[in-house]
Amino acid sequence: MTDTPSKIAVVTGAGSGIGRAVAVELLGAGWSAVLAGRRPEPLEETAALTPGAVSLAVPTDVARPEDVTALFAAAVDRFGRVDLLFNNAGTFGPGGVPVEDLSYEAWRHVVDTNLNGAFLCAQAAYRQMKEQDPQGGRIINNGSVSAHAPRPHSAPYTATKHALTGLTKALSLDGRPYRIAVGQIDIGNAATDMTARMRTGALQANGEVAPEPVMDVADVARTVRHMAELPLEANVQFATVLATTMPYVGRG
Repeated sequence: MTDTPSKIAVVTGAGSGIGRAVAVELLGAGWSAVLAGRRPEPLEETAALTPGAVSLAVPTDVARPEDVTALFAAAVDRFGRVDLLFNNAGTFGPGGVPVEDLSYEAWRHVVDTNLNGAFLCAQAAYRQMKEQDPQGGRIINNGSVSAHAPRPHSAPYTATKHALTGLTKALSLDGRPYRIAVGQIDIGNAATDMTARMRTGALQANGEVAPEPVMDVADVARTVRHMAELPLEANVQFATVLATTMPYVGRG
């Protein structure tokens, strides 16, 4: 085990998009980060974006309990503790598929990744934060504006994001005696590869296809950092960060 830096973050889905942006923001601010994702090469690319920062890449499929156990074991073995989990790994699933045509396998894949994976990572973080000395830490779940309002043909994604809100509330309550603060960031149209289609045209509730505005993913990363760096006596329970003019308020 190396000398313990002041703050240790575990970031899932760190190989691209929001996860990569948050990891780079935290590393640039002096955090050390354990970077989790299914493929090692993108994780190494994320680490290389902040030369001189201390990070550890751990290939992880968050839907596999054994992978999650190994992830947190590697984090603790290297750094001795976990101060933050950014619970970010997720998938949209098949886009544009009406619910009557959705396969069970497609449904299950989204649930396993977005909900079961988030639970497994939060559970592992919770166990570590409860037992470490000094006790406590923070979990930030990546929700979505779909935790509030769905898009057409998005039943698996929307259901998991609504469920994640319930998980956030339950963990926040249960974590109080152990100085574990749990919050959620709900994001709308951050500019990443996953949202590239928004700029060319997204199906709207009225059946039309229209391009939507996006925002810089760095603005999301700065918001997560703000939430992460609060003292454990303060917590952002829910934050919504979105492209100002996207069709969300009054969607549909």
